[in-house]
Amino acid sequence: MKTLFLSAALPVLILAAGPALAQGAPADPAAASAATPPPHFPRDLSPEGVRAADDHLALEEVDGAEARAFVAAENEKSLAALTGDRRYEPFRQQAQAILTATDRIPGVSFLGEGLGNFWQDAANPKGVWRRTTLDSYRTAQPQWETLLDIDALAKAEGKDWVFKGANCLAPDETRCLINLSDGGKDAVTVREFDLTTRRFVDGGFVIPEGKHRISWLDRDTLLIATDFGPGTMTESGYPYIIKSLKRGHPLEHATEVYRGEQGDGGYGVSPMVFRDKAGAVEAVLFSRPLDTFRSETWWLKDGLPVRLHIPSRVTLHGMLGQALVFGLDEDWNGSIKSFKAGALVAPPLVDLDTENSTLVFGNVHVEMFTPTERQSVADVAVLDDRLVVALNDNVRGRLLTLMPRGEQPVRSSEWAVPANSAVGLGDSSKAKGQVFVSTQGFLTPPTLSLADVSTAALTELKSAPAKFDASTHVVEQFEATSTDGTKIPYFVTRPKDLAMDGTGPTILFGYGGFQASFPPAYKPEMGKLWLENGGVFVQANIRGGGEFGPGWHQAALRENRQRAFDDFAAVARDLERRRITSPRHLGIYGRSNGGVLTSVSITQHPELFNAAVIESPLIDMLRYQELPAGASWIGEYGDPRIPGDAEFIARYSAYQQLRPEVKYPRVYITTNTRDDRVHPGHARKFAARLGDQGHDHLYYEDTAGGHSNDADPVANARRWARHYVYLAQQLMD
Repeated sequence: MKTLFLSAALPVLILAAGPALAQGAPADPAAASAATPPPHFPRDLSPEGVRAADDHLALEEVDGAEARAFVAAENEKSLAALTGDRRYEPFRQQAQAILTATDRIPGVSFLGEGLGNFWQDAANPKGVWRRTTLDSYRTAQPQWETLLDIDALAKAEGKDWVFKGANCLAPDETRCLINLSDGGKDAVTVREFDLTTRRFVDGGFVIPEGKHRISWLDRDTLLIATDFGPGTMTESGYPYIIKSLKRGHPLEHATEVYRGEQGDGGYGVSPMVFRDKAGAVEAVLFSRPLDTFRSETWWLKDGLPVRLHIPSRVTLHGMLGQALVFGLDEDWNGSIKSFKAGALVAPPLVDLDTENSTLVFGNVHVEMFTPTERQSVADVAVLDDRLVVALNDNVRGRLLTLMPRGEQPVRSSEWAVPANSAVGLGDSSKAKGQVFVSTQGFLTPPTLSLADVSTAALTELKSAPAKFDASTHVVEQFEATSTDGTKIPYFVTRPKDLAMDGTGPTILFGYGGFQASFPPAYKPEMGKLWLENGGVFVQANIRGGGEFGPGWHQAALRENRQRAFDDFAAVARDLERRRITSPRHLGIYGRSNGGVLTSVSITQHPELFNAAVIESPLIDMLRYQELPAGASWIGEYGDPRIPGDAEFIARYSAYQQLRPEVKYPRVYITTNTRDDRVHPGHARKFAARLGDQGHDHLYYEDTAGGHSNDADPVANARRWARHYVYLAQQLMD
């Protein structure tokens, strides 16, 4: 299977206690909340009680009349404040020039004998899917062949089509399943495309709009998990049944091959077809999520699904010969042999279909790599006889090759990559023994290289030009001490001549969830619109992320969520202690799960910040499971329908914790009407309650683009211009 995905592989949220009052408030936020509950705090935390205390339920109706009127009024006010600023138009022009520049590195994937790329610019804002040869790609001006013009397709069909990737059948990769989203939603329509004719296949596979999970089994068969009708979707809105669909048959004639349960959590069942370098099927696996992070793995053996006896918290990477390669997100303990959480292992698949508590795998060396306490495996490419691994080492990138040698220890070698940079893996090819490798830093533009394991050569293919003047700034890494003594690393990108008197206008970014890591990254629009104007950018690697492996993530799950908020506040205080900035000049930015972080940070510690961009956010954490696709994240946050879970969630949920007497900074909340991953009701209701209580705020809701904001670079330029105008108003003026 060859897949080009333009958004995250999983719909990950790409995402304490009571509020802290002004200075002098009790040190324990929970005690403050218990003593004086905020207005609109539910009298009881049952779903009925939470609903009864919510006076803005109408704003959860995506296209409801009251919601539309609210959005229109808020948008008019916010656009006047932001687009009317003298900086808006220069910011917009600069951002658009960056996002539509033709000198960007074209990201590529292996496509048959060539390379595929999806490209957007000013002339083609919706983009073109195209291909070239590797030899041509190495040149300054590659010769591209257009496969599918999304702008032309959208115009011809009268649809707001957004390209969401292609899934092509190995080994020749001439037949592809094209994913098309109407307006940028996660839900897609799937249509079969022939690369030889560059046309959609007459009578080919067509799957109506939905959140599908699809793999090619062979040229005439798909394995598909989708909405097969009433009762075939989980509470989260994801499929739990996998069927085999033959060419020429309607979806209703598909044959069931695996079934989970309707009460399953997570993101729905997924079929996975692993192939060797010649394209032959090595194994067919099914993943059945039990919640956000736990899942069962099943092997289609001799036509029947057989459960594999591996831990429920794993990340599957592929087949290395007869071995299944996966990362452990929990310890795997046996009476004779054990593996630690964070390790990368490759046991024989045939030894996993029966209970084997001793973890004895004959003479095969199973353990491929075990990170240290301050390391984590960032990505893995499974080639024919070895693995290429991108490693985070104290949030800095390294690149390894791991080769198994039977019963002998794995042979490890390291590739030379730039120091203090992020290392990422792109597409890989078993047939060619190659993988694309990217490197970048906060002040260093991305470089794309090709790693060839047969020659051990890492050859640079493309280097992006600088999009802002980086000579004025320097990058440093510091640590803050959180409330429980844990050391929290963070990066500071600041002017070399910063006065260190607390006046540095500073954006503090954080996420802290879903085991997502944030190593150094080149952000050209931020550099141009913020750094070049004397700004400081800070990236906090707080708990909840994956920078130091599964333990770093799991330390902030569920009832321990407050740790992530405490970590973020500790970084803010450390910035003030170092005189890099001060509350007057410190703003925060977070989106998706980062919207939980930023909204809670504002309600708990309004004294620490003067700005917050809260984008595509979760905020009403006592009703998040009611808003699609919230129930899929219960493993991360807990279930508000369970009294004990509701109690710890209520202590921090920002929507319920707002108080009229507290002085909050003027925040900017923004979302998208067509976001079908994080419901726009979260942002709407928070803005409405701020307004009810008399707090100055800005709210803007775009009408298209979805959660990923990847539908249109021209619209995305307007988005970034609004962000930085607001931040400049709050932190620089």
